[in-house]
Amino acid sequence: MLAGGAAAVVAIVVAAVVVVWGGSSPEQPAADGAAADDPGAVATRFLAAFGQGDANAAAALTDDPRAAALTLGDARRGLAPESVSARLRQVTPGAARATASFQVAWTLAAGRVWSYDNTLDLVSVDGHWLVHWSPAVVHPKLRAGRVLAVRTPAGRTAVADRNGRPVLTWQAGGPQPVAPQAAGLLTPALQRTATERSPGGWSVVSTDPDGAAPETLFGQGEVEATPLTTTLSLPTQAAAQRAVDSAGAPAMLVAIQPSTGDLLAVAQNAAAGTGPSALNGLYAPGSTFKIVTAAALLESGTATADTVAGCPATARIGQRTIPNDDQFAYPPLPLHSAFAHSCNTTFAQLASALPADALATAASRFGLNADFTVPGITTETGKVVASANSAEQVESAIGQGTVQASPFGLALMAATVARGGAVTPRLWQELATQVNTGYQAPPAPVIAALRTMMREVVTGGTATGLRGAGDVHGKTGTAQFGDGSRANGWFAGYRDDVAFAVLLVGADSSKPAVDVSSVFLNGLG
Repeated sequence: MLAGGAAAVVAIVVAAVVVVWGGSSPEQPAADGAAADDPGAVATRFLAAFGQGDANAAAALTDDPRAAALTLGDARRGLAPESVSARLRQVTPGAARATASFQVAWTLAAGRVWSYDNTLDLVSVDGHWLVHWSPAVVHPKLRAGRVLAVRTPAGRTAVADRNGRPVLTWQAGGPQPVAPQAAGLLTPALQRTATERSPGGWSVVSTDPDGAAPETLFGQGEVEATPLTTTLSLPTQAAAQRAVDSAGAPAMLVAIQPSTGDLLAVAQNAAAGTGPSALNGLYAPGSTFKIVTAAALLESGTATADTVAGCPATARIGQRTIPNDDQFAYPPLPLHSAFAHSCNTTFAQLASALPADALATAASRFGLNADFTVPGITTETGKVVASANSAEQVESAIGQGTVQASPFGLALMAATVARGGAVTPRLWQELATQVNTGYQAPPAPVIAALRTMMREVVTGGTATGLRGAGDVHGKTGTAQFGDGSRANGWFAGYRDDVAFAVLLVGADSSKPAVDVSSVFLNGLG
């Protein structure tokens, strides 16, 4: 009858006992009266206290209360669970010893549940049933002198900049920037790529109290995720952000290292919005496109840098009247001077003699018709097609009409001149850029002439505001949009191994873009 009665008690326990800590608390178990309890009832009370996180109450039901209380308390502190459930499965009774199987589930965070089966040994001491204490009561592999801990990537670097400085670190909600403007506009792209590349692993380990010699008890995914390295430079990004924030209009800036193609910075101010227009927004490039037009003239033999041509206030070419900004005029002057002063009429007249596809072909040599797949971001360089008629040809020659480019595309154009060869942009050291449509840079003599002409823009042309910023080469641009009453301002150029493009939307002049460029370059030191 004793065995049968015990079995009946067990059946009830197995069907009914599920204890959860972290929700509403059931009645606290107590050791009082334990002497009259059978092993199933003691196991039930122990698991109830264990599930609730009441280390003292659970320890009082063991044959070593002091050791049990310490170990149970350490387990709670080490795992910091949101809730714990303990389910009694089966009790196997005996005269002086009994066993009870149970299942534990620790909910450590959303989507992180550690569950396992375990066994309690119960002993009868002077007529009292008690849980025989061992660290294995908490987990079968837990040993004396060891503690439990959860390991995640939290606090580790998710993305580092080109110099190894943290840009994003792993946090509970995923990779987060170390500072609000650390990566600026590119933060979502870096977060998305880091998340896609990381398994988001976590594990439960048993360690020495100082965290040494960990033994993994449970794991999901890789915890020691290797950081990704972006090509961004945190100092360059900070300088770019300060520069666009200094503008009084929507402003964008993209910087590329010509020697490597590395994206060094991508910045927009609040007025420019949160969409990545700096990378894929297409705009008329205005006179910055004269870099392309000059290359077409030079490579075709239509003109050299010293060819003298007129620069009237306006020029009637076919059905199109082309004016200079504010209708300024110069006596006939060399092409390099017309470039420095941005004479629309000079370039429109000379380009009208070029073949219909000449500007599109030249634009392709600077990457403005190239296409790349850069992991994490969507880029557009530009769109320049063969002219359909003479009116389109002269408009395209001065960067208006159907010609379009992005700040990213013009930074690539400037980088091509600086390098003297094609540039493949990239955002990651570990992840390659896929070249869908590549390009070949203009011949070396053309590049050499363009460098001299772009330097003259700064020393004695439309960008003299940059004369104190070092050995800067570049080209300004103003491009009408909409009904023609407003214009965007541009500067595209390079200094040393940094090429960049600046766009100010609705600035109505290139001077604000030159000012932003000055803030950027001076911020680089």
